[in-house]
Amino acid sequence: MNTLNTLSLGCNRHSCHCTKMPMVCLTDFEEYAKEHLPKATWDYYAAGADECCTRDDNLLAYKRIRLRPRMLRDVSVSDTRTTVLGTEISFPVGIAPTAFHCLAWPDGEMSTARATEAVNTCYITSTYSTCSVEEIVAAAPNGYRWFQLYVYRNRKVSEQIVHRVEALGYKALVLTVDVPYTGKRRNDIRNQFRLPPHLKVKNFDGVFEENSGLEEYGVPPNTLDPSISWKDIYWLQSLTRLPIIIKGILTKEDAELAVEHGVQGIIVSNHGGRQLDGGPATIDALLEIVDTVQGRIEVYLDGGIRTGSDVLKALALGAKCVFIGRPAIWGLAYKGEEGLREVLQILNDEFRLSMALAGCRNVSEINRNLIQFSKL
Repeated sequence: MNTLNTLSLGCNRHSCHCTKMPMVCLTDFEEYAKEHLPKATWDYYAAGADECCTRDDNLLAYKRIRLRPRMLRDVSVSDTRTTVLGTEISFPVGIAPTAFHCLAWPDGEMSTARATEAVNTCYITSTYSTCSVEEIVAAAPNGYRWFQLYVYRNRKVSEQIVHRVEALGYKALVLTVDVPYTGKRRNDIRNQFRLPPHLKVKNFDGVFEENSGLEEYGVPPNTLDPSISWKDIYWLQSLTRLPIIIKGILTKEDAELAVEHGVQGIIVSNHGGRQLDGGPATIDALLEIVDTVQGRIEVYLDGGIRTGSDVLKALALGAKCVFIGRPAIWGLAYKGEEGLREVLQILNDEFRLSMALAGCRNVSEINRNLIQFSKL
């Protein structure tokens, strides 16, 4: 149990990446990253699909949700701990799978792993890591990790990586289902985005044949399998004993199919608005999915989390935990492991404060009664 504390995050004057002002909120890290990362790298991380309507609505949707705080609840002591798949984490915010962390910081995913191990939360490692799964485990041997998986036309590639991560102690597979094809990200096309020569998708080192310099986000084009379907859930279950979580569900119909196919969790996600433009904000899609699932499996969410009150709103609407993508990159760009720890600490402090101001002493007291639904 932790008593409510005030935010006391300042600047480490001994760091080589130091700003004059203390980092107070996640937007400060965003501004730092935009200023200091190369333009093509910033554009890659910031990109949404097409007109970026869904990317932007992921954030705006939280601002439309109002809270109904309760008073005189004795919030002198508060507890942000929760569990995911039965494992305790320090607070209900983990790291979403995002690619190419070495573009933001030299140690890349190894720094991400160390930061999440230090604060005891869940890190979903991306298939498209610029450090290998072995390097990530070696960097933070006691960290709690899931692995995000794509299915490739060459199924052996997917099978091999599943067996690797299971042997390394990853605790779940997160199957991304919203990328039969890659969304159209205009700035990446304009910038002719490519990984720089010194970086590669480490998990596939030597796996794909050289393709005369052509690549799509670090691997040869047309490697993802667009024929993937619900029957492939059974194929994946035949390969592994790990729990399977499906990432990319946005409708009650698909939520019901996920339960019927025996998965252990759903991440309500629109890929940060990078795939289908015009789909719902994830927080707007959450309610119908939670109501359909009815507690049979755990429901998580990513997309648009920027403040502790965003976390509170997502949990009040039924998410078990939320995951952050771009803010983790901003933290790395600021000061690597230390920067990401600051991002997570700020979110934890804000979440604890929002909980207390809303009258909740622990995560189990957060429920739908906290949300004010519009009469319109």
